[in-house]
Amino acid sequence: MSETMKYISVRFETTNKIYTFSTTDDSIKENDAVVVETQRGLEYAMVVADPFDKPNVDMEIKPIIRKATAQDKEDFEQNKQDAIEAKQICQEESDNLNLEMNIISAEYTLDRQKITFIYLADDRVDFRELLKVLASIFHCRIDLRQVGTRDKAKMVSGIGVCGRELCCAKFIGDFDRISINMAKNQFLALNVQKLSGQCGNLMCCLRFEDEAYKDLRKELPKLNSRVEYEGETFKVTSMNVINQDCKLENQEHAIFITLKELVEKGKYNKQEEKQEDKQEEGVDE
Repeated sequence: MSETMKYISVRFETTNKIYTFSTTDDSIKENDAVVVETQRGLEYAMVVADPFDKPNVDMEIKPIIRKATAQDKEDFEQNKQDAIEAKQICQEESDNLNLEMNIISAEYTLDRQKITFIYLADDRVDFRELLKVLASIFHCRIDLRQVGTRDKAKMVSGIGVCGRELCCAKFIGDFDRISINMAKNQFLALNVQKLSGQCGNLMCCLRFEDEAYKDLRKELPKLNSRVEYEGETFKVTSMNVINQDCKLENQEHAIFITLKELVEKGKYNKQEEKQEDKQEEGVDE
C-alpha cells in the first residue's frame, strides 16, 4: 500500500452531490464501494472517479475509513430494507400523536447508531414527544429533518413533462433560486401552472437554460417593444431566438424578419432595455 495521499470523489445513494475524501490506499478506484465517516456517522458510498491530486480547497478533508467489504454491502442493503419499515412506524407514531407530518424517507447509518427521518410539513412541528417514542422503539439516535417540496421531489423522483427523469433527482445537487423572469427570457407564456414541476414550484430547467437564452437575446429588444424598421414603427409581437427570427406588426401589416436584421436595421433604446433587465433579475418565484 502506498503512503502517497490521494483524493477520492464519492456519491451517496440518497444525494446527487459529490463529496471528496482522502486515502492512502492506492487500490481504490472508480466504481468501488467505500465506508466513510460523515456528520451523520458511518456511511456507505460509491467512488465516482479515479483518485486525483489534492483539490484546491482549504477545508479539512476527512479520510476514507476503508474499502467496503462484502459484509458492509450486506449491512447496507439490510439497512435499506429495515428503513422502509422504520418509515412506516414513524408515520404511524406521528399520526397517533396528531402531528401534521408526512414522513418521506428513513435512513440508517451503516453501523445503525443513528436513523434519520425526513418529513414534509406546512409549519414547524413540536416533535419532542415523538422523539421519545421513536428512541424507545429503535434504541439509537433519532434525527428528524424537515424539508421542502423540492427536496421531496428530488427524493421520490418521477417523470417530467419532457418525458425524462426529473432533473433534481437525476443530477442537480443544490437548488438555485428561480425567477419568473427566467421564463420571460425564454419567451414562454407566463402560465405558472405549466411552468411548474411536480414539486409545485417553477421548473429547475428554467434556471440552467437561463444563461444560454440571456446570451442569445443580449442585443435584442423586449417582447412587445416598439421599434422603428425601414421608416415604419412596429411592435415586436413574437420572437424565436432558436430559429433567429421575429414578427413585427403595426396597424397596416405584419412582417417577418431575422433577428440579425432587427439588430442591424431596427431602432430602439438598447440602454433602456438593458436597465429593465437588470431591475427584473432579482424577482423570484
